[in-house]
Amino acid sequence: MSAPTVFLMLAILVGVCNAQLSTTFYANSCSNLSTVVGNVVQAAQQGDARAGAKLIRLHFHDCFVDGCDGSVLLDNAAGILSEKDAAPNNGIQGFNIVDDIKTAVENVCPGVVSCADILALSSQISVSLTGGPSYEVPLGRRDSRTANRAAANTDLPSPFSPLSTLTSGFAAKNLDSTDLVALSGAHTFGRARCSSFSTRLYNFQGSGGPDPSIDPTYLETLRQTCPQNGNANALENLDQSTPDNFDNAYFVNLQTNRGLLVSDQVLFSTSGGETVPIVNQFGNSQSQFFAAFVASMIKMGNISPLTGTQGEIRADCKIVN
Repeated sequence: MSAPTVFLMLAILVGVCNAQLSTTFYANSCSNLSTVVGNVVQAAQQGDARAGAKLIRLHFHDCFVDGCDGSVLLDNAAGILSEKDAAPNNGIQGFNIVDDIKTAVENVCPGVVSCADILALSSQISVSLTGGPSYEVPLGRRDSRTANRAAANTDLPSPFSPLSTLTSGFAAKNLDSTDLVALSGAHTFGRARCSSFSTRLYNFQGSGGPDPSIDPTYLETLRQTCPQNGNANALENLDQSTPDNFDNAYFVNLQTNRGLLVSDQVLFSTSGGETVPIVNQFGNSQSQFFAAFVASMIKMGNISPLTGTQGEIRADCKIVN
């Protein structure tokens, strides 16, 4: 990594991070936290190439609903309507990995590390393990004592959304178009169900034909995975080129009309969209994508965290203490 890139990342950490979050938050209370979390994430990644994508999705879906407070992890309970049952969280996975991480952390640092911080840190480690940038994660979040299913149903972006809806949804979280494009770049790895994109393949918006923004050869590939009236839960790679690597191939795919979801391809195919030059920038420079991704992840991780004496440190990420 170049010196200017490192300097940029350090500047971001200082300038954007919530004053109560710190990259050294657990330096005294749980000094080997990164190693403990990293060991579990690495083992999970070896057994499931999708593990990293699952953890980042959990972190993203956590932060977009009342901030980064671990609420997405809570099960249904008295007074709690789990966000897991919200429509946008249909098929969300990785909870077992989080539980394994929490168990390992509690064994060495009981009652110290929040589930919200586990999501933030495990996301960074997942990116690094799959070829992406390494960066210091601001920590010190605490866990919520409640969930917000209603907000999960309204605030989480849909894979079917046009650019205008995506842009406004991100703006509501104080994230701009660069953040939207950079964070969408996490689709450089992972999979998606046919149900999340098959409408593009056959009768797009009632047209009787496919989405005209799909490359014809790519269209035929997708139709093989997702035939009409086929298995809605069949999986397709979000990135056809390097499906398990964290790189900038996602943006190159968009430039050649090979984005999988509507919400992917609209970043490049929306005429006059302010995201188009950003996609081109990241498609032409992996280092610029990496630097922007780090900035946007830290910015997203700073959405309304609970700190100080707010919330709690859950002993079990699925239930309140």
